[in-house]
Amino acid sequence: MKTLAAQVITPEDLLKHWQGHRALTRRVIELFPEKDFFEFSIGGMRPFAKLVDELLAIAAPALKGIVNRDIQPYTEASEKLILKAQYLEKWDEATDEINRYWEQLSIEDFNETFNLFGQYEFPIIHNILYFIDNEVHHRGQAYVYLRALNIEPPFFWER
Repeated sequence: MKTLAAQVITPEDLLKHWQGHRALTRRVIELFPEKDFFEFSIGGMRPFAKLVDELLAIAAPALKGIVNRDIQPYTEASEKLILKAQYLEKWDEATDEINRYWEQLSIEDFNETFNLFGQYEFPIIHNILYFIDNEVHHRGQAYVYLRALNIEPPFFWER
């Protein structure tokens, strides 16, 4: 077993950080006009609903796979959501699921290697940081969309 060289952030604080990002992303989803959430695009980027599909397919399912050490391939939901309200409901469900699975991680788990989706063999902490980075990246795309729609996005630091 590897020992931790230093602990820079506690698991509780990392979860709080992640959930702060998730709360901000939720507010961004809420700001989108219904039609634009599904259709608006710039420069060939996917509409925000498609980006949220990806985020929903990664966060809770991947954390569940990590906790259960169950390597499942990446798949987006088979259920087609057609209303922004459905996305918000799924977002909230995923948030609760993340909290439940997070409680099952031990400090030692973070250094263990896990083959996420059978494709990404990294220490678990790297996978979790990827989940956060990916969400921030897609939320940045959504900020560009909102500004193009003349909608003021929330301040990125208001997590």
